[in-house]
Formats: sequence, C-alpha cells, structure tokens
Amino acid sequence: MGACCTKDGRCRGFMGDLVEWKEDEAGEEIDIRRGSDAGDLIRLKGSSSFTSMYTQQGRKGINQDAMTVWEDLSGEKEMFFCGVFDGHGPQGHRVAHHVRDNLPSKLSAALKISQRHQKKYSKLDVDVTDTDDDSSGNCNSRVDIKDRPRNPSSQNISLASWEGTFVKSFKETDEELCLNSSIDSFCSGTTAVTIVKQGHHLIIANLGDSRAVLCTRGDNNQLLPIQLTVDLKPDVPSEAERIMNCRGRVFAVEGQPDVYRIWMPDEDCPGLAMSRAFGDFCLKDCGLISVPEVSYRNLTIKDEFVVLATDGVWDVLTNDEVIKIVSSAKKPSMAAKLLVNHAVTTWRCKYPSSKVDDCTVICLFLKTKPISEVTPGSVNCSS
Repeated sequence: MGACCTKDGRCRGFMGDLVEWKEDEAGEEIDIRRGSDAGDLIRLKGSSSFTSMYTQQGRKGINQDAMTVWEDLSGEKEMFFCGVFDGHGPQGHRVAHHVRDNLPSKLSAALKISQRHQKKYSKLDVDVTDTDDDSSGNCNSRVDIKDRPRNPSSQNISLASWEGTFVKSFKETDEELCLNSSIDSFCSGTTAVTIVKQGHHLIIANLGDSRAVLCTRGDNNQLLPIQLTVDLKPDVPSEAERIMNCRGRVFAVEGQPDVYRIWMPDEDCPGLAMSRAFGDFCLKDCGLISVPEVSYRNLTIKDEFVVLATDGVWDVLTNDEVIKIVSSAKKPSMAAKLLVNHAVTTWRCKYPSSKVDDCTVICLFLKTKPISEVTPGSVNCSS
C-alpha cells in the first residue's frame, strides 16, 4: 500500500510523516516530509532559504548517491542537519538510502536524551563517548572533537556530548544495517559526510571520502576555502596502520597507481577505496570502521556557506573552484545545481573516455544576505 495523498499535493508516508511535493525557486521538485514526533522538517529534494541541494545520476548505472536536510532537528528551532551519502557496491543505493532515512532520526532521538541530561546537569560537561573502533592503530580508543572550546554556551549541548551522540548514532545505524536482511550489505556500503549547525556552532562528522568545505572571507574580503574534513582513504597513514593491525591489506592495482584500496587478508577482494564506511561487512574485521571523524568549528561573521558533496564533484573540481562556482550563482537556491552541472561538464572534458560519476551537492548558507558577485574560476578542457 502506498502513501495516502491529499488534494493539495501532500501525502502521509508509510511511517505517518507528512510528505509534500512542489517546486522551489529554481523550478526543481521539492520533496519535504515532516517527522511525526519531533517536528523535524525533512527535505530530500529542492531548496529553501538557507539550503540548496541537487543530485544527478552519472553514467555508471543507477544513482547511488543520497542526500537529506533536516530543519529544526530534534524540535530545536534553526538547528540544521545536512548529510550526503555516496553508495558503492551492488546494493550501494539501498545502503545510502537506508542511512539517509535512519541516521538523522537516531541523531535526533539521541539529542533529545542529551538535552534532557544537559538540563538536569547543566553545570557538568559530560563526556558520553561510546566507541568500539577508531582511526588509531588500536581498535579500541576514543575519537576526539578537534578544537573543542573550553566554555561552550550552557544553552547548547556540550561538545563532548555531541561527539558521543554522533558516534553512537553512526554505530547504531551500522548495526541495524547489518541486521537488515532485505539489504545485502556484505560487499555494499556508503560514505557519509554530515554536519549539524546550531547557532554559531558547526559540528562535522565524516565517514569515507565525501567532503565538506567551508567558504569564508580573508583579510582582504576575498573568498577562501577551508576543508572541514579529511578524505578518509586507505593511504592516510593512521588509517593504513589501523587496517594493517587488523590484518587487512592496503595496495593499489596496476592501472590505478594512485588509488589505494583495502583488501581481505587472503583474497584480492573487494578492493574498497575508502577506509571508513557504513556496510561493507566483509571488511569490518579487517580494519574498516563506521566510526566517524568528528570535528567542530565556531562560525564567525566571515563565514559564508558550507558545501557537502560526493567525490563525483571533488574528483574534478578543486575546493577553490567549488566555492567560486557556488558564490557565482544568481540565486542561492540554484547553487547546488550549478555546481553539479560544472562538475559533469568537467568530467566530460577531463575524462572523455571515462563514465561520469554520480554527483550530489548540498549548500548550507550561513547568512540571509546574498554573497557579492564573484567571477567563477574558468573550467576548461585543457586544465
């Protein structure tokens, strides 16, 4: 039985959430769902006053990317969750959709618990980190938030609690995926690059090789890119150490000398080109983990927007090119589509004999005023 639709284009989904379809300013279809419990506004397609999102299928088959924006996360006004997911393997698209649909709700539920705990013990900075694996050579140690401020506002959840909330939510999502018999995730998985914005706090949680980049202003008011995440690939020294300590193997194959992959101890498979992911349970005993790298940034008046994108974008465009393209959009709502179009064009120019990868982008704008006009860096076939 499908969703029940009303005459105004709204539907009740399988889980009782309200679904709406309409068009945004850029003429793109909007898919909005309102959670039945916390009041979260869930956006799967389209753009809003602060967000622009767009995905385009490549030429490798079904689009295995997924994306979502949750506004008023956990019922908190002006708290945003943004996530981009890049699936891989035979059922990568199903894994990406599973994580897209389940990770934010787990995070939202965990936040409610943390909020209640924070109110009860508002004078304590409680660390609730819960990890089984992390990036170090030791498979049992904690993941720390980078640049944690010493005195976060008492009105916000402590940043140590944010770290624990993300790690716990990622762990539970991966465990549920493992138990889901309808999705074969033994050799299929997905990346996840996610952010939560709460006031001037920005918390980033990353798994795999999708990327988050911040656009900020320099001393001369020029636009500058700041990469917020590390591309977590097997050739990162700390990642390689953990993998080899767990008997996994890391090497590149002939014909792709720059692409290092994870291989099982005694078999030349599956050759995964990232060191952290949801799913891919054939490698979970070989050093692949689903523990996110969590970091923090205190936003300032100089910060303009954040771009989350899958590697279909980053493989062909530099961080600097990306922020210039986004800032050149006539309307913020058109920014994500403009960036994807540039990436697809560049794929065809740089790699005419290769199949274009899926490209997915979310732009989170941090100000209501439009960005000053900026001439985008030229993208040509000779570069």
